[in-house]
Parts: sequence; C-alpha cells; structure tokens
Amino acid sequence: MKNAIISARGVCKSFAHNGGQVHILTGLDLDIYEGDFTVIMGASGSGKSTMLYALSGMDRATGGQVLFQGEDIVKMREKKLAALRRSKFGFIFQQMHLVSNLSLFENITVPGYLNQTRSAADTDQRAEQLMAQMGIAKIKTHLPAQCSGGEQQRCAIARAVINSPDMLFADEPTGALNRKNTTEVLDLLTELNRAGQSILMVTHDARAACRASRLIYIEDGKVVGELELPSYTEAEEKSRETQISAWLAAMEW
Repeated sequence: MKNAIISARGVCKSFAHNGGQVHILTGLDLDIYEGDFTVIMGASGSGKSTMLYALSGMDRATGGQVLFQGEDIVKMREKKLAALRRSKFGFIFQQMHLVSNLSLFENITVPGYLNQTRSAADTDQRAEQLMAQMGIAKIKTHLPAQCSGGEQQRCAIARAVINSPDMLFADEPTGALNRKNTTEVLDLLTELNRAGQSILMVTHDARAACRASRLIYIEDGKVVGELELPSYTEAEEKSRETQISAWLAAMEW
C-alpha cells in the first residue's frame, strides 16, 4: 500500500479581482504518494499551477488542509514554511530563475549552504556529483548566460535536489526547451524518480506526461480523472503516448 506524502482535503484558492472573488481551486481532494512520478494535466486555466503552488506552500491556500508528513502547511507560520520549502521541497520552473552573476556551481551550492544540514565541503562534493550526473561538470564555472537553455535547466534540477528533498515540484520544466533538451531533462527526472525521488509535475505536453507513473486531470480546480501507468520504458514510449492521448481525449482535453 502506498504512503501519501501530501494529502489535500477540501483545498480552495481564491483571488480578489475587480471587487469580487475569482475561485481557482474549489474543494480539491488529492493524495500524492511517496515514490510516484505524478503528473498534473488540464486545460489552460484549469488551476494546474495554482494547485502545485498550494500543495508546495509556494502560495497559501485560502481554505482546506494540505498535510505534509502529518502537518498542515496551510496553518504554518511563514518562517517555518520557508524552512520546510528550503529543506524538504525542491522546485523546478519553466523559467530557470538562475542567479545571473553566479556560476552554475555557485547556483547549485548556495541553497545547500543556506540549509546548513551538510558541511560546506560536503555540499560542494554533492554539487560536483550532481553536475556530473546532469552532464554539466565541464561548464561548472560558466555563468547562466554562457549556457544553453537545456544546460541551464539541468543546473536548475541539480539546485532543486542539492538538499535531497522529500518532494520535487516541477512546473512546466520543459516548456521553454527544444525537443532534444526536453528529452534530456525528462530523462534526468525519470532517473531521479527511479532512484526514489517523489515528483509532482505540471505539464501541457503529452510527451512529458509519458514519464508519469500516475496522471491526474483537473478541471475547474477539481480532480476529474486519474490514470495509473507502469514504470516508463523507452521501448514502450509510442504505445504509452497512444494510451495517454486516448485518455486525454476522453477527458476532452
């Protein structure tokens, strides 16, 4: 039986707009399980990214519970929530948000130094290992502007996992990449998941969704469909794409 690492119950998220309220999440119930590569899909405006931010504490839900390891992050004070995001969660975005005047190596190590769960030497060693795994060890001293989009995103992935997070959140991580770089980034995420990393990813790309062990479809801020999949293998990618495409069509995507 799978263990839920995150449990959302009755989660709501509303925004003030023109004197009224816009409701994005409307009573969301969802469990995210340890070791899964969970992918969230839905039409534009369905609340995918809002849901990701609410579940990760990047944005506070306006109602309901988001339980992480038994604690409700909706009720956490900001200082404790910031510490949780720094130590237990990792984040990857479509725009890499690398610090422009720091080298790739420095971009990766700074979150490790801030977390202080390892010595500086151990953090440096882990960064070296991650850069080798991501295929960017030879450009460790390069600034982000000197690197391709794919190299920057691989750096962002290494930065996201430098503190060995319990949960890795990814919001359209391949949205700004070409096909080759998309495949390389998805391969890295798949490799991390096979090593035990729990991942929750939002995407609009059916190719990216093929890497999921579990697909969730949301509409108007609620879960309306779910598809369980066996572990990804490259040999079965085409049949997997066909299965997912049929499922998305049934969801009226």
